[in-house]
Amino acid sequence: MNQFLQIGANTVLSSPSGNVTVSYEISNSIDISLTAFLLTDSDKVQGDSGIIFYNQPKSSSGVATLIPSEKVGNTKVHKINFDMSKAPEGITKIAITLTEDNSTGFLNVKNLMAEICTDNTIIQLAPSSFTNENGIVVLELYLRNGQTKAKSIWRGFDSGLEGLCENYGVEVESDEQDKPSEPKTNQKQTQKEPTKTLTVPENNKNRQNTLSTLSLEKVKGLVSLDKGQKPVIIDKTPEITATVSWESGTDYDIYALVYTKDGKQVDVAMFGAEGAPSLRSFGNGAVEHMGDVRRNNRSTKTEVIKLRLNDDILAVVPVVYSAQSNGTGSFYKYKVSMRIDNHNGTSVTIFAKNANNNDRIYSCVPGILHNTQDGVIINPLELYSKPNSERRPKLKMGSTNTVEVIMDKGPISDYK
Repeated sequence: MNQFLQIGANTVLSSPSGNVTVSYEISNSIDISLTAFLLTDSDKVQGDSGIIFYNQPKSSSGVATLIPSEKVGNTKVHKINFDMSKAPEGITKIAITLTEDNSTGFLNVKNLMAEICTDNTIIQLAPSSFTNENGIVVLELYLRNGQTKAKSIWRGFDSGLEGLCENYGVEVESDEQDKPSEPKTNQKQTQKEPTKTLTVPENNKNRQNTLSTLSLEKVKGLVSLDKGQKPVIIDKTPEITATVSWESGTDYDIYALVYTKDGKQVDVAMFGAEGAPSLRSFGNGAVEHMGDVRRNNRSTKTEVIKLRLNDDILAVVPVVYSAQSNGTGSFYKYKVSMRIDNHNGTSVTIFAKNANNNDRIYSCVPGILHNTQDGVIINPLELYSKPNSERRPKLKMGSTNTVEVIMDKGPISDYK
């Protein structure tokens, strides 16, 4: 038997156990995660065990179990099993939530829907339209008078997972003024592995030419880095994406500078520069630009570069560019950010927080990725070109075998 549950409506389930599936049309511009919160009557979690997500997919009581997502044709399907008869003492509700982790928002998610399956009953739920929301409470499963019930919610948050965590009483790590060099992370969504001692570059004005041995944590979860903070290391997966996002109003472009083990710099860009022709893909797809996004009516725009790192690549430097031919554009005004995602539970975001309102600065380097045997080191740089400079950055090997970024020393970009 099939039913449809309107937004705001609730219904009694035929069984305390079953599953919830969420499906949507696959797109390269979106990356959606499902998280469940186990809640008390006050709509708060009891602690770390109250969050079910990719790094903690099962509750010890068996009340909820997250199943790995799968592709079915052109559809992505997330699934979570539930058994409210196994709810631990004090837990009366499960909130099923989604986050869009590429910062493009649920406006761009097509054919989004959810289903609750119990016994031979399927209850369908569909949302109304969304705009900039990147976090959603889809539905709630709850106990009431000895019955298991479900309510269709579809409430959106602009602050993504962080907003959802705060809503449900999850402590989010705050910035510590006395530790400016530590990465800011979502405390309950990050797992730490044993530290590794590696030699990596630190920032020094427009060059990363001061080197020291730093003890780096291999991080997992959602991490935010600012200029001057300690680099982090993430797991190297078969495919990593570098996504640049900005508010609509100008036309930025992203390209990647690749430094190879034989000392060559390769520019992967949809447009050329003096002596450097346009190149969409390098190394049989080891670094690949996913296409130019031009001016449109979307509130947030993104461009993506995919990385399938091999041993020939030592470093990759994504560059955000605003051509003179596009008119003036401020990195500060349009809120540029870069997100590095290994699609295995870890993403690192660098924001252009130190940009000023000078609309004659055309290039920004958010950070550099070093390819090592231990993983990918992400170092936040947030470097800017000189005013009116159309020259690309130049890469070179430093004295301690790390790649340096030098602004305004590369070829002049072609007129776009």
